[in-house]
Amino acid sequence: MQTLKGNSDYILLSADIYDSKIKGELIRKGDTAEKKRPYEVTFIPEVMGKEIFELIGQYAEKDPSFKYDGHPDSNWMMGIFTGLLPVLLLIGVWFFILRQMQIGGSKAMSFGKSRARLNSENQPKVTFNDVAGCDEAKEELQEVVEFLKDAHKFQKLGGKIPRGVLLQGPPGTGKTLLARAIAGEANVPFFSISGSDFVEMFVGVGASRVRDLFEQGKKHAPCLIFMDEIDAVGRQRFAGVGGGHDEREQTLNQLLVEMDGFNTNEEVILIAATNRPDVLDPALLRPGRFDRQIIIDLPDVKGRQGILKVHTQNVVIAKDVDFGILSKRTPGFSGADLHNAVNEAALLAARKGKDSVDMSDFEEAIERVTAGPERKSRAISDREKKIVAFHEAGHALAGLFLEEIDPVHKISILPRGRALGYTMHLPNEDRYLKTRKELMANMTTLLGGRVAEDMIFGDVTTGAQNDLERVTDIAHKMVCQFGMSEKLGPLTFGLNENQVFLGRDFYKDREYSEEIAFEIDKEVRQLVDECYHHAKQIQEKNRDILDALAKALLEREVLSAEEVKQIVKETEEARSRTPADEKGDKSGAETSGDDDPARSGKTVSVSETE
Repeated sequence: MQTLKGNSDYILLSADIYDSKIKGELIRKGDTAEKKRPYEVTFIPEVMGKEIFELIGQYAEKDPSFKYDGHPDSNWMMGIFTGLLPVLLLIGVWFFILRQMQIGGSKAMSFGKSRARLNSENQPKVTFNDVAGCDEAKEELQEVVEFLKDAHKFQKLGGKIPRGVLLQGPPGTGKTLLARAIAGEANVPFFSISGSDFVEMFVGVGASRVRDLFEQGKKHAPCLIFMDEIDAVGRQRFAGVGGGHDEREQTLNQLLVEMDGFNTNEEVILIAATNRPDVLDPALLRPGRFDRQIIIDLPDVKGRQGILKVHTQNVVIAKDVDFGILSKRTPGFSGADLHNAVNEAALLAARKGKDSVDMSDFEEAIERVTAGPERKSRAISDREKKIVAFHEAGHALAGLFLEEIDPVHKISILPRGRALGYTMHLPNEDRYLKTRKELMANMTTLLGGRVAEDMIFGDVTTGAQNDLERVTDIAHKMVCQFGMSEKLGPLTFGLNENQVFLGRDFYKDREYSEEIAFEIDKEVRQLVDECYHHAKQIQEKNRDILDALAKALLEREVLSAEEVKQIVKETEEARSRTPADEKGDKSGAETSGDDDPARSGKTVSVSETE
């Protein structure tokens, strides 16, 4: 500063001012230019910046050879910005996090609010007329709707509305559709939410959302709350492993309190749906919380016919479509399966350029849903095609001579999905029980394909893998679950299936001794061997029919029930005229029968190669 004011022995030759520093060269008065040297001075721009630039300006006027560079404002502003930049970045990051934590709410920590969606009047409504195949469930739920509309009708006799209704059943049977129908019929506020919407990574969020959900319900009472997939939050509380203080358990505890606690509102009705009622906490299922548990099972013939009519309301169908026949050809189908079949039929008809959906389109759609799409591009050698033909003929032949087996509906050696061929059996009626003879006949039919392979070709293929898996499963269930073993008697022998995370005993592996396990293996093997020899006897005795069916399959690739009957009839007539049987070898690939031998289901056989 003294040099700039001229009160020093030095003379400034240049000055470059950047940020808070002055750099340049100076020389002592009287010295030559060779003795100049550099200098550097630090200052505070906010305090001395203005004065320094004024002095430099005056110094330059006195000495025209003095050179300087710099601006009084730019360095000062840059310093302030550089200092505030980290703070601004932190504020921006925090603001972004708060915005992400918001879930549609206007407040910063609204992630604790319920995600329930209130049904709007503008949304398309579903009514009970749009639901078919579960008349008993509709009646139960209709009563809930009527109570909300006219509570006095029930209260005058001392009745109270159920506080909770649990819909349980296999996937695709219409649980969520029924809930939507209730929303369309009730004319009261309807909140819908999924069980997975409660649990988040933050502790306490689930319980907070449950409280907020029921608070919203009380504000809109009388109202309905529908909770889909309640097993996501309502599983049994832990009893030993990992403790019991997880977030999901706290959410369940809050739900229990809201459903039947000190501040329970009887005009808020909870309807929940699940396909896993076995994992729900007993405290959740007790009367007072879920007073009614409605089972929605797979539809019967009449129910399937009604479902088909509902799903074809907006489909242009031909006059030859018979819903009665279609319902009989879809045993074990759920409502979702039937909807898929109707949609596939409409797409097939549109693909073919038809004006309406006819019976053949529905037949093809049912096969697509059951066995998968037809794989026309798969190239199969003549030898493998012959193996598949004899394999499928073996399945059909075993079923034709066993009265306990459902009639053969169709045989095909056209690949579908993973299958190289399939044999379709259709029951005459819905059945919910199976006898020991029927289970033995099922195993005999399943083994028919492998028997034919061995008898015709003297070798077996991998095509019977799925057949063998299902035969083993049926035989094991007959011995261990159904008490159908003559030696072991009417007892059940099963592994301890208790799940550790449901708080059950997990130290025992099984409930029987090594000796019993050995006897079980012997009984299973004996049942399978008995069925195998029975299938072999049938095919050896009817070798001519086996050859005729395989030959027809190789020529036509697909045989209907009428064609199978005609081939059997013609072969038996020829046998009576010329009593001579020929024996040979055979092969193929298939699977037929029920996944669960205790229930009737889809009875389509499919051949698979690994």
